[in-house]
Amino acid sequence: MHAMHVQVRIEEGHSDEATQMLHERTVPTVKSFDGFVKGYWSRSADGTRGRSLVLFDSEGAAKAAADQVAPPPGAPVTIESVEVFEVIAEA
Repeated sequence: MHAMHVQVRIEEGHSDEATQMLHERTVPTVKSFDGFVKGYWSRSADGTRGRSLVLFDSEGAAKAAADQVAPPPGAPVTIESVEVFEVIAEA
């Protein structure tokens, strides 16, 4: 199994808009990716940073998903990093 880690910056004052976009667009899109297993999205207490951890059944699926990560035009988020890691333990 492999994980895609994404870190975003959320425009100050646009946390609610970013959350709505996450639920309406991002999560459904990611769930449709080949090899999707499970995803987690989190936000900092001040609402200016977000991180996600999305699990895929293979390295190829995780890398293919990482290549597709991009906010839609006008989105209140900026992608800071996208990385793929091998999952080596689970609890």
